[in-house]
Amino acid sequence: MLTVNGRRYALPKAPTVVICVDGCEPDYIAQAVSQAKMPTMKRWLAEGTALVADCVIPSFTNPNNLSIVTGAPPSVHGICGNYLYDAQTGTEVMMNDPKWLRAPTVLAALADAGQRVAVVTAKDKLRRLLGHGMRGICFSSERADQVSETENGIAEVLPLVGLPVPSVYSAALSEFVFAAGVKLLQKSRPDVLYLSTTDYVQHKHAPGAAEANQFFEMMDGYLARLDQLGAVVALTADHGMNAKTKLDASPNVIYLQDLLDSWLGAGTARVILPITDPYVLHHGALGSFATIYLDPAQAGAVIARLRERRGIELVLAREAAALRFELPADRIGDIVVVGERNVVLGTSVARHDLSQLELPLRSHGGISEQRVPLVLNRSARDLDTNRRLRNFDAFDLALNYAQ
Repeated sequence: MLTVNGRRYALPKAPTVVICVDGCEPDYIAQAVSQAKMPTMKRWLAEGTALVADCVIPSFTNPNNLSIVTGAPPSVHGICGNYLYDAQTGTEVMMNDPKWLRAPTVLAALADAGQRVAVVTAKDKLRRLLGHGMRGICFSSERADQVSETENGIAEVLPLVGLPVPSVYSAALSEFVFAAGVKLLQKSRPDVLYLSTTDYVQHKHAPGAAEANQFFEMMDGYLARLDQLGAVVALTADHGMNAKTKLDASPNVIYLQDLLDSWLGAGTARVILPITDPYVLHHGALGSFATIYLDPAQAGAVIARLRERRGIELVLAREAAALRFELPADRIGDIVVVGERNVVLGTSVARHDLSQLELPLRSHGGISEQRVPLVLNRSARDLDTNRRLRNFDAFDLALNYAQ
């Protein structure tokens, strides 16, 4: 047994694969299974463990992937978004650097315990965080042609996988992750494998759409191969996904910076959108969670006015938000704002170029995207399913209940 961030984990008896399917609203699986696109998943749901769990809020990629691999919420590991305002330097930065990570990962601890560990992620923005402190293989689909033994623990990836480097804006970016996972399991037989995909398809297509079903049918084929190779597989997601549109299919946006500038005067408040990352075609930096920095003396009045605004689900002061969502209080603003299910939050109209956005807009970040699948290909014996289940219970279930 080993202990990581206060949780105990057994060492794997069989190869163990934990998969984070980016943007996997539970209905994607339900629709694909009902339309006979996922026979392997259908069998797992019947014979294995079929659960729905809560991801962490904000329901974005970085905080949830790091929660899954640390087995802890952002209040412990420190990654509270894809992007943040660094109050010490007065700059807005991506949270890709491991310097922001405050806790060790289960992956690193397993490697230190002598287990062979491998990580494949779709986007390179996650690679350094997921592989921090870990001895083993760690690379991204996005930069699979730029690997080295020193940086990634592997000299060549493309000959191993047998696929070209995919476009970052494609379903192929995720397929490369699955294909690499299967090849690694066949060739080097890691004890633990973590696979993390991209939500390109989910940002474009709703559950049950032909393109979505095609993606999940592809995924099911790789799940079958992992199963055949004798792996214990736990599949979850970093967040769900919803349409964020008006009745005319245009983006349903509340521009918070413009709103606050009109109330308080320009330069008085700063709105940060933690969804921000380099992949603007996915979501245009529009999600359903925002944080505001301003004079704390003005916070009460601003909170009251925002709570009256149609389309806003929740407004909390810093400490209340940190407590409710298990966030590091020193890395969020004075106010946290969460949009309703069909609403996204922006800064200013002038700062969001939506000309390249592939419409209609589908995005995430709020409480409405918190429910995610948590599925294992084996029965999780003796698991108390009445407890609050989280996506970051995936390693606990895979190692402690399903071996």
